[in-house]
Amino acid sequence: MQQYVAFLSGIAVGSKAVDGKTLHTVFERLGFLGVETFFASGNVGFRTAVGRLQPLEAQISRILRKETGHEIDAFIRTPAELTDIVDYRPFPADAAQPPGSSMFVVFLSERPNVNVERGLRACRTDQDDFNINGREIYWLRRSRHGASQSSSPPLAKALGVPATVRSLETVKKLAAKFR
Repeated sequence: MQQYVAFLSGIAVGSKAVDGKTLHTVFERLGFLGVETFFASGNVGFRTAVGRLQPLEAQISRILRKETGHEIDAFIRTPAELTDIVDYRPFPADAAQPPGSSMFVVFLSERPNVNVERGLRACRTDQDDFNINGREIYWLRRSRHGASQSSSPPLAKALGVPATVRSLETVKKLAAKFR
């Protein structure tokens, strides 16, 4: 059995709010073991013998759409991948990170193509910087949310592909939990 963490898109926003108990039930009905939900924002840990991630992501998304009536994308990572995400240094140590800045991880289901990279460049500002590494985009927001020109929905639209965003602090906690 392999341990995974699913990051679900848009679970805790607007009319798509889905509670942890519902997520837990859906994941158990899919036959997953050790199901746990974290931080009430669409983070689900589980174990399964299924080893191919894209079919697994598609299955979870399809069942959640059926159960909730909402388009919910799933982005799955292994504990080793979470550790790599946390350990990666997307910006030079001397990069400006003033007090109040935040680091986020944008999860994608595959490596970004040239169109995604182009959309990302359009989002870059003095306040928002991005770095692509594999299937993740690191987003450095150098100001509080209100001063930033980017936010999750416009960023996802600019990318043109399904994505979901988590704070690096959340990813660190999940990586530590499943080490």
